[in-house]
Amino acid sequence: MSTTSNEINEIEKVKVLIIGSGPAGYTAAIYAARANLSPVLYQGLQPGGQLTTTTEVENFPGYPEGITGPELMEDLRKQAERFGTSIRWGLATKTDLSSRPFKVTIDDKKVIEAEALIIATGATAKYLGLEDEQKYAGGGVSACATCDGFFYRGKDVAVVGGGDTAAEEALYLAGLCNKVYLIVRRNELRASKVMQERVFAAKNIEILWEHQTKGLFGDGVVEGAVLVKKKGTPEEEEVKIKIDGFFLAIGHTPNSEVFKPYIETDDTGYIKTIPGSSRTNVAGVFACGDVQDRVYRQAITAAGSGCMAAIDAERFLAENPLQ
Repeated sequence: MSTTSNEINEIEKVKVLIIGSGPAGYTAAIYAARANLSPVLYQGLQPGGQLTTTTEVENFPGYPEGITGPELMEDLRKQAERFGTSIRWGLATKTDLSSRPFKVTIDDKKVIEAEALIIATGATAKYLGLEDEQKYAGGGVSACATCDGFFYRGKDVAVVGGGDTAAEEALYLAGLCNKVYLIVRRNELRASKVMQERVFAAKNIEILWEHQTKGLFGDGVVEGAVLVKKKGTPEEEEVKIKIDGFFLAIGHTPNSEVFKPYIETDDTGYIKTIPGSSRTNVAGVFACGDVQDRVYRQAITAAGSGCMAAIDAERFLAENPLQ
């Protein structure tokens, strides 16, 4: 976001500041705006969040025929704006949450002072770093089996990873797909024992031990993957598998770094919230969506937690007005 010189060091006071514009951020904005809290929302690096990279969304209630990710997020954005949310481009680059009003610096230039802060910055899926992952984004490459597995019913797919997430994704896909290849870099799974046992028991999951992905191929969409078996050893060989879907399950990185000096997170970086609420360890700061949800990571659960954050913020402001 470009800013003019007169915006440098500008300070703006707002009642509720929302950082992030996925389902959680926009839903929080809808509820906060309808409560006359005049929310200001900054969209961040990826306006609309992860859903903007998803072609078809068929599991969000209210869209019986399905809808594209970008269209769904545009609908949520318009709904938030309809009730008076000020939606802006910009990235939170620095925070001071030591006292109210909370100070959030946008693009290193403008300071927003907020009576309440809602963090909805999401999480970024980890990728292998292959060019083909970008090439086939929306054409067979996915980082969410629960979101996209339905499109691969009766087909052959591959899952990359060896932890609990990979095991869960492989098992979910095994219930939909003809065959699931589990591509594991090591000669063992890091997943918990119970998850390993379930994977081993699934007849249509084939584990490719000591395999690494070299690339993908296909005419416009994924038709197969090129793997390297036992890379760096005398037994190294190239292997090709025919697949229609390629699922990454090597983890997510919560976008919480800028808040960490003040907000408690777990070892991975997910913001800790008080169970049954969106409250963080800092009174007046709330977190919702994938930045605090390491379990479900769905658009509908993110939206629900955004609702919670706005209601929590409304009640907090009513009980703790700034003089």
